[in-house]
Amino acid sequence: MKAAELFVKCLENEEVEYIFGIPGEENLDLMDALLESNIKFILTRHEQGAAFMADVYGRLTGKAGVCLSTLGPGATNLVTGVADANMDRAPVVAIAGQAATDRLHKESHQVLDLVNLFEPITKYSTQILTPKVIPEVVRKAFKVSESEKPGCCFIDFPENIAEMEVDKKPLKRQSPLPPEPNTEKVQQAAQIISNAKYPIIMAGNGVVRSRASEALEDFASKLNIPVATTFMAKGVLPCRNELSLGTVGLQAHDYVSCGLDRADVVICVGYDIVEYHPYLWNHNPDCKIIHIDTQPAEVDEFYIVEAGLIGNIGKSLSEIAAVSKRHPQPHYKSLKDHIDAKLNEHKDSTEFPVKPQKILHDLRSCLDANDIIISDVGAHKMWIARMYQTQAPNTCIISNGFASMGIALPGAIAAKLAKPQQVAVAVTGDAGFLMNVQELETAVRMNIPIIVLIWNDSEYGLIKWKQMNEFGRESNIHFSNPDFVKLAEAFGAKGYRIETTEDLKPTIQQAIADNTVVLIDCQVDYSENLKLTAELGEMICPT
Repeated sequence: MKAAELFVKCLENEEVEYIFGIPGEENLDLMDALLESNIKFILTRHEQGAAFMADVYGRLTGKAGVCLSTLGPGATNLVTGVADANMDRAPVVAIAGQAATDRLHKESHQVLDLVNLFEPITKYSTQILTPKVIPEVVRKAFKVSESEKPGCCFIDFPENIAEMEVDKKPLKRQSPLPPEPNTEKVQQAAQIISNAKYPIIMAGNGVVRSRASEALEDFASKLNIPVATTFMAKGVLPCRNELSLGTVGLQAHDYVSCGLDRADVVICVGYDIVEYHPYLWNHNPDCKIIHIDTQPAEVDEFYIVEAGLIGNIGKSLSEIAAVSKRHPQPHYKSLKDHIDAKLNEHKDSTEFPVKPQKILHDLRSCLDANDIIISDVGAHKMWIARMYQTQAPNTCIISNGFASMGIALPGAIAAKLAKPQQVAVAVTGDAGFLMNVQELETAVRMNIPIIVLIWNDSEYGLIKWKQMNEFGRESNIHFSNPDFVKLAEAFGAKGYRIETTEDLKPTIQQAIADNTVVLIDCQVDYSENLKLTAELGEMICPT
């Protein structure tokens, strides 16, 4: 068989369902081989969109999402999405066609050293130089990508290698299991927790990846310890749980930070420092840190571990809970009440443009607990992280390690493919939406029903927020927008414009009922940003 056919059989062996990408001259053989495969190719309108789709698919399924490009500019267009997946710990395998090996040694049309280009932003980057290594390369790429901590792997596949004949078959799939927690470390952690006066749990994305949410909730309940989550761990403890303090990471002295300020022990579970750097929350040099994760802690002067448990997160939590002392009534009840009061402050607002709090309240009330929102990056992301009430893991996807604009629309497409029974909503600013607007056509053509909710303010709202805080004036952040409703209709999607605040909730409900590609254009009142900043700056922690 051709090497390209063997490559596809190796992808089938890895149980690949979808490949997101764009064909080119240098991947012709691979594209032809896919015609005989049960793998579905999702033709995108830009390689960045393809990489973001693979990113979100990997986050939601735990299986590596796959994206494909041709050489040169096709491959460089993958870079942002690949870097996002790698830094946000999403399993992805990126594949690029390449020129024939007999012209790689010299200056040649569209040729770049892709292996070295992708090496800094992947866990594994390689080029196939002979057909017989294809089973090993593909198996290694998926194994490395999906192993803790997950990330992206890159395969460069030259066109002349893809044409060659080969007699090989895929390798058996094998994945390592995390080790069991160390008994001595369990006892050490239990003693620290039992002796603590003000313990607090900070849960990170590793809890989501390890499917350890139930174990975390049991741990917190048994020991009566409150839980704060990073942006990327929203939902690992349902917001309705009395022990939920909400989300940490706004880089301001917010309500959750008050809890961390008081803590004498912080139990970090599945936490990566890239999610929220410890110098922003570890202000107390006497605070003891317990690190519970699948991998050792990163070396950082603000993250000195008192006790570390490396291995199966769920088992580590259950074994520590079994030998730890339960704490009395949580010290943070007033903090929880304060947060809840702020969350409901504007639920009945009729002011227009719509307040961020009101948008999120109405969106939450229209969605089931397991429906999914994909947040783009911008001012709305900060409100989602703070206010959106998440009841289950992987139902609020936020890019936060790399924090790349443009992820929401392609991400929602991938979310709907990964979880077809759940509503998928891209929550995006007007700027982020237009960065990958072309993927509306992909959703319409492939009949993938998603909702795009645009927070429209005709400016880079988050940058304005930062500028006003820092300098008291703004600089070069305004732009004009097209008529988003007409734009949606031009793509073959439905479009709605919110004219009054009272229209928002029924419009979201109608968009869900439409069960097609729907865009909602909503004017947002971002004056609330500076009000929030002022409030946080004046905050006195509740006692």
